[in-house]
Amino acid sequence: MNFDFSDDQKFLKGEARKFLAANCGTDRVRKTLDDDARAYDEALWKAVAAQGWLGAAIPEKHGGLGLGHLELCVIAEELGRVVAPIPFASTVYFLAEAILLAGNDEQKAYLLPKIAAGEIIGAMATSEGPGVVTAANLQATVEGGKLNGVKVPVTDGDIADVTLVLAKENGKPGLFLVDLTDPSVSRDMLKTLDPTRDAAKLTFKDTPVRRVGNAGEGMELVEQIFDRAAVLLAFEQCGGADRCLEMAKEYALERYAFGRVIASYQAIKHKLADIYVKNELARSNAYYGAWALNTNAPELPVAASAARIAASEAFWFASKENIQTHGGIGFTWEMDCHLYYRRSRQLSLVAGAPRVWKERLVSHLERRNTAA
Repeated sequence: MNFDFSDDQKFLKGEARKFLAANCGTDRVRKTLDDDARAYDEALWKAVAAQGWLGAAIPEKHGGLGLGHLELCVIAEELGRVVAPIPFASTVYFLAEAILLAGNDEQKAYLLPKIAAGEIIGAMATSEGPGVVTAANLQATVEGGKLNGVKVPVTDGDIADVTLVLAKENGKPGLFLVDLTDPSVSRDMLKTLDPTRDAAKLTFKDTPVRRVGNAGEGMELVEQIFDRAAVLLAFEQCGGADRCLEMAKEYALERYAFGRVIASYQAIKHKLADIYVKNELARSNAYYGAWALNTNAPELPVAASAARIAASEAFWFASKENIQTHGGIGFTWEMDCHLYYRRSRQLSLVAGAPRVWKERLVSHLERRNTAA
């Protein structure tokens, strides 16, 4: 059996790589990183929208390309390779996937074309501080169609136009759409390790909301959305991890020490080999997740958890060992190594830490074994 992407998908991957090589070099990433007033690269965002990538998995009737999730995985991997400073994940992996999954006809007709055209930026607001949000400790509430509460941190919450909020309604968790341009919403910027993907604290005071999905099924919807996002994030992480390996290899082949390239030393060879092994393990799990996502297979929760865990570990390890391979210069601002380390940390937390996903994986496996 062939588990690889099709020729058309490989062509899309190649074209995406060429486009990003021309339009998203590390100089573009650094401009966003160095400018506190610049939350993302607006020009790149518009260019990506013009390519149709934002609507890759959105049906044509709603303004998208109608390709599918495998094509979206391909694009995600290439965005991860260049640590693109745009709110692609928040808008596409979370908001668009949520509307596709549980939105009503009106919500789909209004939001999906705007997402595909790059006219709105989305966000996902579930966290309320340290710890895992559960139905028991959820504090945000909705009464009479008005939301009150605080969500922190919210990735891209400072620039988003619309966000999904997990809140209690009649004592049960629900998922709600919120217009962040409403004057009842206040935003406070947060300092993060990766300023190319900002985060904010959102405070809601009698903010109008619209429910997504049925009443009381908020936690179930969030889990399904996170499963879908986890697979797509895993491909971003695989792309970043592969680029770290390339950077480490390139430097090791050109840096001399004691008359020899450092790539000839066994200690460096071991580092590169360890990165490669973890990257390949992550890719295998990501491919399994892509299949489950594209076919809506019952195995998706398990596949997504495995992909999330393996990719988070691989990207963090690759970014760390890339710095070590570069030696003392690898820690400096002038080198690009830290861009990938920052993004590896950011992506590992944006949909829940690996520890949370390990617990989810164990729970899913236990339930599956019990049913068998």
